[in-house]
Amino acid sequence: MLDIKYIRENVAEVKKNCSARRLQVNVDRLLELDTVRREKIQKIDELRAGRNRGSKGKPTDEEIAAMRQVGDEIRRLEDELELVETEYTNILLLIPNRTHPESPVGGEEDFRVVETHLDPPKFDFEAKDHETLLTNLGLLDFERGAKVSGAKFYFVKDDLVRLNIALINYGLDIITKYGFKILETPDLAKNEVLLGAGFNPRGEEANIYEVEKHNMSLVGTAEITTLGFHANEILDLSDGPIKYASLSHCFRTEAGAYGRTSKGLYRVHQFSKLEMFVFCKPEESEKLHAEILEIEKEILNGLEVPYRIIDIASADLGAPAYRKYDGEAWMTMKNDYGEVTSTSNCLDFQARRLNIKYRNENNQTDFVHTLNGTGIVTSRFPIILAENFQQADGTIAIPKVLQKYMGKKFIGRD
Repeated sequence: MLDIKYIRENVAEVKKNCSARRLQVNVDRLLELDTVRREKIQKIDELRAGRNRGSKGKPTDEEIAAMRQVGDEIRRLEDELELVETEYTNILLLIPNRTHPESPVGGEEDFRVVETHLDPPKFDFEAKDHETLLTNLGLLDFERGAKVSGAKFYFVKDDLVRLNIALINYGLDIITKYGFKILETPDLAKNEVLLGAGFNPRGEEANIYEVEKHNMSLVGTAEITTLGFHANEILDLSDGPIKYASLSHCFRTEAGAYGRTSKGLYRVHQFSKLEMFVFCKPEESEKLHAEILEIEKEILNGLEVPYRIIDIASADLGAPAYRKYDGEAWMTMKNDYGEVTSTSNCLDFQARRLNIKYRNENNQTDFVHTLNGTGIVTSRFPIILAENFQQADGTIAIPKVLQKYMGKKFIGRD
């Protein structure tokens, strides 16, 4: 969340940013509550201080009666403060992060193309989509997935299992060169951690599977659990940023996704993902954001797939992100580019919510900056490999960088 002091001092800018993000937040009401909140806290503190002074020595009956009245007044003010705090916090959590001044302003279609790598493939045969290719090869089974778990769940078999493992190992080999430590995270997180990360576990558009009666949810990304890993801690960043390559299963309801491309593996309820996550000093975050983007590009370059990098527009950033880049690879099924990677700089927005700090050069504590980025995702990456490297006989060529992990050059051939 934003620092309330920043909001007080930059009201017009905060309102303008909410508008650019296409969010309706009552900033004026927040500031009214902030004033009332501070006044009540000050009054409670004054009453407590007076009561403490009066309790020294042996009080008279009149003084005891007066102190009881003061205690009653403190409890009344505390009850009022609790109501104010609840509304105040609810509005404060709705205010999105600041937006990078160079980010495009607009909605989902208003992104800026930063760069494009390779041209889409041209086939001398009728190209198939990944679902057809992988189903025909006996590697993907949505029908039995639906029978066991419901629509958009699936079974992965044989060489597609090996391909997913190969992709994870390939991603780890690249990412760990940059000082990232490997972390495998839980698939569940407390709802307070999800809220801290900027994910709402409740509501029709939540996109989160909440576990009833347990105040927990299945995570949609290891970003959530990795962030929670250091909640309420003061980190030692004297030797540089803390970097994790975090592996987890991911679960998404895909609420509100109807009407978009959802064929095959593009929008599913469960997949595995290797996520990069960084805790750093504020002055380092923009440089590290560029580094994560370069790692994502290195992964895609090695796979030799056509892709582009886009700078996401303000209303499509999501509340925690200050700036976000997506990597979109060419997909035959869309006859267009589709998102396969994403990297966000969240500044101190998440760290404030989960109280994650470091000690600066003056030995004072301050909030860290957090960043995240996709390494490998086992739903979207098989799409782009199957569709871009399909052969006329329905088999799939394996990129050279993955052949050492797979022990073969083609999927679907002995």
